[in-house]
Amino acid sequence: MKQKIIMVWFVLITTVVTSLPTLADLTMGVFPRRPAAVTVKAFKPLAAQLSEALGEKVKLEVSKNFKTFWANVQKGKYDIIHYNQYHYIKSHAEQQYNAIAVNEEMGSSQIAGALTVRTDSGIKSVDDLRGKTILFGGGKKAMGSYIAPTAILKKSGLVEGTDYKAAFAKNPPSAVVGVYNKAADASGSGNVILRIQGVTKKIDIEQMTILAESENFIHLTWAVKGDMAADKADKIASAMTALKDSDKGKAVLKAAKVTGFKKASDGDFAKVREIVEYAIGEKL
Repeated sequence: MKQKIIMVWFVLITTVVTSLPTLADLTMGVFPRRPAAVTVKAFKPLAAQLSEALGEKVKLEVSKNFKTFWANVQKGKYDIIHYNQYHYIKSHAEQQYNAIAVNEEMGSSQIAGALTVRTDSGIKSVDDLRGKTILFGGGKKAMGSYIAPTAILKKSGLVEGTDYKAAFAKNPPSAVVGVYNKAADASGSGNVILRIQGVTKKIDIEQMTILAESENFIHLTWAVKGDMAADKADKIASAMTALKDSDKGKAVLKAAKVTGFKKASDGDFAKVREIVEYAIGEKL
């Protein structure tokens, strides 16, 4: 009889334990702005810091290419996600991701698109790019190095394929280096491109100049899944923005190659939406 009672209790306890909800790891996805190994090194300390702040594991996942990364975004695989401004407004509309923070790079949470040329090119205005080749840094989803520069060109009446030829480099630094080496007439990139170490070490930046800049817009974005509890989302954002207040946090920022993070919400992306709609006709 005693053994039977013990077995009944064992079954009841097992049933209760196995029916309790389990906490799954939070997956943090980072877009392939840099090579995978570099990205892991840059953001592993942040994942560890967020794990500590939240009391649950944040697992960093890095895709080797953009196609894989974007497929994961569309499937809602990431709980926390880092990508560009266009990626955000598109995933907000289609997968209900919500912005919580943006990068501060070189002390600013704002950036702009730019067109850069050689100082000896004879190109003095955007209109001078008629009939020229423009090397954009990245693909057509690149906010700072394709969409915003396209808006600059459109405002001057230049249409891709008709007034200029568009070519694409792997990333913005490669685009600027390509123009420096005379592989194209101008490059599309962010307006801080001539201050980036990966560029200053490869070329003589005195031989390059920014021809034109777009309007400023908010920096690269951090967002969370739409079904994440508001208090948890705010806890993540608060942990990120507090990093600059401690030596340990500053080390995390240095690894991520940023000077800080700033809290943000969907309303901060009005200018991004305006530029995207004007440049490529997509209303998000």
